[in-house]
Amino acid sequence: MGPVIAGSLGALFALGVLLLVAGLRRSERPLSTGPSTSLWRRLNNLWASWSSIRKLWVVASFVVGLLVAVTTGWLIAIVLVPAASLGIPALLSEPPQREIATLAGLDRWVRLLAPSIATGKSIRDAIVSTRAQAPAVLSTPVTRLVTRIDQGWTTKEALLAMADELSSADADAVLAALAISSTKGGVGTRTTLTALSENTQERLHALREISSERAKPRAVVRQVTIITLIVLGGSILLGGNFFEPYRSPLGQVLAVGLAASYVGALVMLRRRTTPAPAARFLRGSP
Repeated sequence: MGPVIAGSLGALFALGVLLLVAGLRRSERPLSTGPSTSLWRRLNNLWASWSSIRKLWVVASFVVGLLVAVTTGWLIAIVLVPAASLGIPALLSEPPQREIATLAGLDRWVRLLAPSIATGKSIRDAIVSTRAQAPAVLSTPVTRLVTRIDQGWTTKEALLAMADELSSADADAVLAALAISSTKGGVGTRTTLTALSENTQERLHALREISSERAKPRAVVRQVTIITLIVLGGSILLGGNFFEPYRSPLGQVLAVGLAASYVGALVMLRRRTTPAPAARFLRGSP
C-alpha cells in the first residue's frame, strides 16, 4: 500500500466523514430541490456553519493521522485517527431535540396569548400585541405571521402558513386549534386556550420522558466506547509487538473492517435512538 493509495484513501474518508456529519444534522426547514442543494454547496454551508475551534479540530485530526502514519508506518492511521476524533463523537452526541424545543416554545406562546385574550382582544390582536415577547425559537415564525396578517392575510391563513413553516405534527395540533378559534370571533377562545395549554403540557411531558429513555443506551455505549479507546490506546503504546500483524497490508485492511463494523453499529444505535418525525396532518393553502 503506497503513499499515493494511502493519501487517496484518506481523502475519500474525509469526504465520507463530512457526508456522515451532514446527514446527521437536522435542517430547521425542508431543503429545496434547486441547484442550491448541490453536494458542494451543502458541504460549503456545513463548513461555514462550524465554529473556528471545530474547524481547527477537523484539520488537526487529519494532520495527526498523517503524522502517526508517517512516524509509525501504520498507513491506516490516516483513516482511523480522523474516524475516532470526528466520527465517534458525532455519533455519540445528543441529537437535536427540535420537536421538544418547538412544542415548548408553542406552549409558552399560548400561555402568553391567554392574558391578552382575557382582556377582550381577539386572537389576531393578541398575536400582534405580543409578538415582541414570543419565545426565541418562535421569534422568526411569529414575526412572519404578523407580517402576513398586516399584508391582509386572514388569521387562519397566516396560522396555517406558520404551521407549514414549522413543519411539525405537534405544531399542527396547536396552530390548528388557534386557527379554528380565530374563525369563531372569540367565542370559547379562553376555554380553547386553557385546554390547548393542558394538552401541550401533557405532550411535552411524554416527549421528555421518551427522550430520557432514549438517552440511556447512548450513555452506556458512550462509556463503553471511551473505555475501549483508552484500553486500545494503552495497548498500542505498551503492548510491544502484539499489534505487529496489523502493520501488514492485510492486517491494515482487517483493522479498517473491524473499525467500520464498530462505526456501523454506532450508526444503527443513533438511528434507533433518534425518533422519526411524526406525519403531519395540516397543510396550508398552496
